Amino acid sequence: MESWLGPEAAAPCLGWPALLLWVSVLSCSVSSSAPPSPLVHQVRTRYNFGRTFLGLDKCNACIGTSICKKFFKEEIRFDNWLASHLELPLDYLLSYPANYSDDSKTWRTVEICRLISKHQNEISDQRICASAAAPKTCSIEHVLRKTKRFQKWLQAKRLTPDLVQGLPSPLLRCPSQRLLDRVVRRYAEVADAGSIFMDHFTDRDKLRLLYTLAVNTHPILLQIFPGAEGWPLPKYLGSCGRFLVSTSTNLLQEFYGAPPDQAADLAYQLLRVLESLRSNDLNYFLYFTHVDATMFGIFNNGHLFIRDASALGVIDKQEDSQAAIRAGENKDIFSCLVTGCNTELPSCDTIPEKQSLVLVCQQVLPQLLQGKFPSPVQEQIDVLLAKCGEGTRPDPEVLGAASQLKDILRPLRTCNPRFAYRYPDCKYNDKF
Repeated sequence: MESWLGPEAAAPCLGWPALLLWVSVLSCSVSSSAPPSPLVHQVRTRYNFGRTFLGLDKCNACIGTSICKKFFKEEIRFDNWLASHLELPLDYLLSYPANYSDDSKTWRTVEICRLISKHQNEISDQRICASAAAPKTCSIEHVLRKTKRFQKWLQAKRLTPDLVQGLPSPLLRCPSQRLLDRVVRRYAEVADAGSIFMDHFTDRDKLRLLYTLAVNTHPILLQIFPGAEGWPLPKYLGSCGRFLVSTSTNLLQEFYGAPPDQAADLAYQLLRVLESLRSNDLNYFLYFTHVDATMFGIFNNGHLFIRDASALGVIDKQEDSQAAIRAGENKDIFSCLVTGCNTELPSCDTIPEKQSLVLVCQQVLPQLLQGKFPSPVQEQIDVLLAKCGEGTRPDPEVLGAASQLKDILRPLRTCNPRFAYRYPDCKYNDKF
């Protein structure tokens, strides 16, 4: 029972029941500002969610994962599809609204998000088939299982740096053994998580983890740095292959027109987030390789967090990291599933402490803070933003400018119920 690509991909897999979902027909349009309401008993029809939308998750690749179980138990339900006559939804969209439940009684709004676009998905499938000199139609699972890299994974008892070298994610650019042990120990899609050894991993578990690490490490970062432990990341709800279930939120860019006190609050939170990535009790240095406003989200309580962690790199300051190997070595099909095979990331030794600050001060904070405050406060903010975003300045100068900017923004925030994440605490404690 394998996954096949090609014209016949729209049909259900033989030997495996089609993934059927109840879809509520409430309207023909979806607005991000008006999330779908929890579903109730209404006219429902079956919808084959399976092959076309899930990419590699066709048929058996997702069997056994927590998210697949929730689909079958109808604890993930879709409200509206943006498509008429209950045909296949618009497959170029990167996310779809849905409702999620842990007990089939209480529901919350979530998004089913693609980890790679439809176009990248198609290119990835073509590359997998081409890597085995196969025709356009091939079993992608069969091809990936036969690779040298995966054969090494099958024999491995522990996830070591040599098993991930050549993968394109910045998370794995220079991994320490401590970081990789954390990946295995926190991996939620196996029965007995908690061990640094992979003895309890099935072959499919290993392929699923390897594929996720190669395509998009956002789901892995949510698991190894969970929000419940104070990291600025949302709760991991589930993922498989090329899609992820995430909390539905507002994008930071939607707040560019926010009133001054809210803009100051969000900017202050963002600077605090970057500070926690740079300096934390676990001695991991997390940095962005690039940023834009869609990477940050706002919960309903006003709390800001990292919505897209795929561009985060990690350097272990406590344990020596395995340096990335020279260009061209240990590259294989897993190196090329999303990016070009010749894509190179900078050496971890060249990543300065200021990197994330420079990117955010250049590309996010100016749009959020420009023209919001009276003189001379606005002029002070503009000067500090310019210093913070100047990449040629030494680290201490950039960090100092960011610290001064925080000091200016802090009193510009107000204490009222609009900022529920710190209200009413802010009435009684200056810390909030």
